[in-house]
Amino acid sequence: MKRLLLTAMAVLLLSVLTAWAGPLEDGVAAHNRGDYANALRIYRSLAAQGNAQAQSGLGFMYFIGQGVNKDYAEALKWYHLAAAQGAAAAQFMIGSMYEEGQGVEKDYAEAVNWYQQAAIQGNAQGQFKLGMMYDDGRGVAPDYAEAVKWYRLAAAQGEEAAQLKLGMMYEEGRGVTQDYAEAVTWLRLAAERGNAAAEFNLGLMYRKGRGVTQDDAEAHRWYRLGAAHGNVQAELDLGWMYERGQGVTQNYAAALQWYRLAAVQGNAEAQFSVGRAYYNGQGVARDYNNALYWYRLAAAQGDAMAQSSLGLMYAKGQGVEQDYVRAYMWFNLAAASGSAPALKNLDTVAKLVPAPLIERAQEMARVCQQRKFRGCD
Repeated sequence: MKRLLLTAMAVLLLSVLTAWAGPLEDGVAAHNRGDYANALRIYRSLAAQGNAQAQSGLGFMYFIGQGVNKDYAEALKWYHLAAAQGAAAAQFMIGSMYEEGQGVEKDYAEAVNWYQQAAIQGNAQGQFKLGMMYDDGRGVAPDYAEAVKWYRLAAAQGEEAAQLKLGMMYEEGRGVTQDYAEAVTWLRLAAERGNAAAEFNLGLMYRKGRGVTQDDAEAHRWYRLGAAHGNVQAELDLGWMYERGQGVTQNYAAALQWYRLAAVQGNAEAQFSVGRAYYNGQGVARDYNNALYWYRLAAAQGDAMAQSSLGLMYAKGQGVEQDYVRAYMWFNLAAASGSAPALKNLDTVAKLVPAPLIERAQEMARVCQQRKFRGCD
């Protein structure tokens, strides 16, 4: 979102340079070099004379807190003055503030109204955000075809977030006929501009051979780029490739490295994978305590494999005292999420636990579910 706002400001400043010279140009130059005091002085003078671009610039400085204390109400005041004169960047910013509830009560319908005003004027950020609102059904009835329409207009102007979204719409067949080749075209445009999510998704298309010839090496290349830009899913999939030796030489230590990067960012599947590496001693010395630590983090997010693994460790007394009741609880939770191994182990443990203790374990599982798996172990 922050990147979109900065892009909107860049568009605004470009329009300033092409439409005005002299003082306003001096204000923009001061703003760009971080001389906020002079930028504010010039913007205020021109804004008071009704200059829409200066009003928008002043609104942005109050929105960000550049040379002044951050003040959403003051930002909105100047944005509204500029928007009333048709300044599309200001209309986009008002829409954003209604969407996020900044200086106003959150109001998706009002956000749609302002995004639409900006979008109709050809503002790429407004077009993208309007597409998002139709895609998500916020402030307007969900309409994938309408979302695709606005994504396409923004994407054609080089808006990389819209290129990513359009690619995913083609990949999933939402609002358009599913077309993997077309998906790859749009994903590549965004990926080549360094969009991390697009880099991951393009890698996935190569790994699965969708719209392109299947190519693990190319998948690995795009995953690496996505991971370098902080994409958690790319880190997870790199771990998967190194663990299985797919497209790369099998390397458990490298797999653990990538899994850990995703795990520390809160990815439950990666947390389970790190726990499994410690449990099996793959890429690291076997360590049941560390396995428990990572399994518990993943289990608290509802990961069925981690819950089943915790059940197994309690049943075997690995890293913890043997506890069939707690093992039953975790197997019960995992089985409820569809884990076949957990269901099988649940039957095994049930034969070792008296009926009153099974009732206790079932109650523990119910309480755990009510607590959304937090503090269950």
